[in-house]
Amino acid sequence: MNYYKFVEILNRHVSAGWAELSRLLFSWSFRHSCSTMSFLSNFTASFPGERPPFIPPYSQFNLHSLPPISSRPTIRISPPFQDTFRVSQIGVGRSSRYSRKRSVCMTLINERLGRDRDIADPSSILAYELVQGKLVKWSSMVVLNRSIPEPPTAVLLHGILGSRKNWGSFVRRLAQEFPTWQFVLVDLRCHGDSASIKKRGPHTVASTALDVLKLIAQLRITPRVLIGHSFGGKVVLSMVEQAAKPLPRPVRAWVLDATPGKVRAGQDGEDHPRKLISFLRKLPKEVSSKRDIVNALIQEGFSKDVAQWVVTNLRPTGAASSSSSSFSWVFDLEGISEMYESYEETNLWKVVENLPRGVHVNFLKAERSLHRWALEDLQRIHAAEESAADEGGGVEMHVLEDAGHWVHADNPDGLFRILSFSFKGVKA
Repeated sequence: MNYYKFVEILNRHVSAGWAELSRLLFSWSFRHSCSTMSFLSNFTASFPGERPPFIPPYSQFNLHSLPPISSRPTIRISPPFQDTFRVSQIGVGRSSRYSRKRSVCMTLINERLGRDRDIADPSSILAYELVQGKLVKWSSMVVLNRSIPEPPTAVLLHGILGSRKNWGSFVRRLAQEFPTWQFVLVDLRCHGDSASIKKRGPHTVASTALDVLKLIAQLRITPRVLIGHSFGGKVVLSMVEQAAKPLPRPVRAWVLDATPGKVRAGQDGEDHPRKLISFLRKLPKEVSSKRDIVNALIQEGFSKDVAQWVVTNLRPTGAASSSSSSFSWVFDLEGISEMYESYEETNLWKVVENLPRGVHVNFLKAERSLHRWALEDLQRIHAAEESAADEGGGVEMHVLEDAGHWVHADNPDGLFRILSFSFKGVKA
């Protein structure tokens, strides 16, 4: 029985109730492969009690034919108020030919998280945006169609006071250059559209990493590449630390302008995140002019670039047709303050110096870094390079010239060249 016939029969049995549907599923599984049985076990265990009628995975999408070569990458957005990935809770038990060729298998998905009944839809975990290259046909909605392999996926994380939009133009360039890849841009807790999703404390590097692990588990994707800037870089390392072992696929992690240990602030006169957070806490929650905020930040000693970047966190408060203009901050500043404290104090050297097999960590230092990279940090990274190679992992150090801390804005071309080799030669 092929996939389409199975879906047709499945829909006819839904009206008989969840129990009848379960019997159908398991009856079908005994006539097919073990991998199908794994999928069905996860499918029936994912939902307690009676379920609403089954909706074919393609019915919530407007599936388009592949765009012409000149078109832009496909973009799918799931803000917190949308419930677009309900079917992504279905678990797919798959046996990858790619992973069978290796003696050590790696993945970054904690299967326990993927089966946890208390986890809600992905859009209620974190806000995110999925950018796909023009050759990507896969969707987490169409999990039953195993003839479409999961494309290689990269997850990108922003830093403190940032949002997924920081990566927007850079990721669209990656999607154009590597059309078989897809990219998940995430708003971390207390930031961007995720600020409206209430999270329990403590707000730490570890809890932020766990959020992202839950999201990718619910999306049923297996990231090949993780990229984190500043605070997001430490979140990437914490994800590697917390992920279920062993991992079925090699993972390449990028930590952009952040060190694994205690954060050392830059020189006087530079933009200090702690000072910036402290100043923002003094401002009203609703303001009438972005320009006034930019001027106030500059007068306080912050650079114009940072001032203009900060006001991207302001959103109009009134209706679009309203003549009055006012703006409110989209972040949770109290939570962010706690996150930055954790960022400064969290020590993840043990992860770097004891990497699991198949994990390759790349550190990138901006030439004009906001933080002081101590000689001790550089020495420990170089020492980790040697030990990781002996253990089947990998650690590398890179320097991005002509760039300050905001690497993807200061020198996007240089960053693109350095990151590009992570996306070459990887097939679905």
